[in-house]
Amino acid sequence: MRPSLPAAAALLALVAASALRAEEIGDVNTAFQWIGPDHKIVVDAYDDPKVAGVTCYVSHAKTGGIKGALGIAEDKSEASIACRQVGPVSVRQPLPRQEEVFSERMSLLFKRLRIVRMVDRERNTLVYLTYSDRLVDGSPKNAVTAVAVDRATAIPVK
Repeated sequence: MRPSLPAAAALLALVAASALRAEEIGDVNTAFQWIGPDHKIVVDAYDDPKVAGVTCYVSHAKTGGIKGALGIAEDKSEASIACRQVGPVSVRQPLPRQEEVFSERMSLLFKRLRIVRMVDRERNTLVYLTYSDRLVDGSPKNAVTAVAVDRATAIPVK
């Protein structure tokens, strides 16, 4: 029996979504909780889906306690990012000058951690910005990092 087209499309979407998930590298406890998991700082790795050889490491707070155990806690908006060349860099297809490459829910409603890739054509560099889309005191918390690409490897831009 052949699978239906909608079922095949759903399976493909599921596989693609799982490929873009963060890989947890590790965590450290920051505050003991009597009930539920402790508060901690988590370090996740994200491989850029369109640029082979680049991985972004993001650290962020993870709230513990009862709310954390139930998945209804609102994590802090702060995050730090460091993107590094982890192998030969190759761009699989022309890149937009700016594109959101990763997004992860940080609370039950409204707040997401986002990572945006920007192309600095003049310097042949990939710039990655992380921020929370929830405003804190008038502006979102953010961090930036860059990966310089060898000039022999041009970054194709749309």
